[in-house]
Amino acid sequence: MRVVKEAEERRNEILDAADMLFADKGFDNTSTSDILEKVGIARGTLYYHFKSKEDILDALIKRCQEQIINAAGEIAADKGIPVPRRITGVVRAMSISHDSGKEMKKQMHKPQNALMHQKSQAAVLKGVTPVLTEVVQDGIREGLFSTPYPRECMEMLLVYAGTVFDDMMDDTQEVQEQRIRAFIFHAERMLGAESGSLEPDMLQMFTDGPAACDDSCPAVSG
Repeated sequence: MRVVKEAEERRNEILDAADMLFADKGFDNTSTSDILEKVGIARGTLYYHFKSKEDILDALIKRCQEQIINAAGEIAADKGIPVPRRITGVVRAMSISHDSGKEMKKQMHKPQNALMHQKSQAAVLKGVTPVLTEVVQDGIREGLFSTPYPRECMEMLLVYAGTVFDDMMDDTQEVQEQRIRAFIFHAERMLGAESGSLEPDMLQMFTDGPAACDDSCPAVSG
């Protein structure tokens, strides 16, 4: 008996299969036939939802952008968490932590995908900046921060985190530590925070590594 699925359900099924294959075999080594076989659908069904393998990659990136922004919003909205921890929690939610995400990141850094990478960064920045701005405004009300530019501060910090830290794994440990401490130093001063007040949570963020992203989310920050 032929199984007919709703369009959105089938679309997500294709994306989930492609996500797993990209993580296992790599984007370049995964064919549309591999995706068809894993999902168990005809080629016409695949092309009804996606024009090409590259179109699937675009959709995976867009889906992850939405998941990142939603996750960031949930963390930021939890008033039971101290403001500094909410800020670092949102930043960690934007990070890549699993094999699927690493493959997406690899593809995003290819020269031919430079425009896609730029658009992805811009989309995440646009979605997460207002979320973090509200957290900073909570910090201002609590007397933790003092800045007339909460949104601009968050934009600058996110851009730095999404570019410099993105490629930092190739640096020596000494250089990494220097950049992390410089980031914390300037974050405190940009926000008008007491010296050392953000250091414990931010250092913990870098020590623990990125927060685990949902298995279906190929995070794209950076």
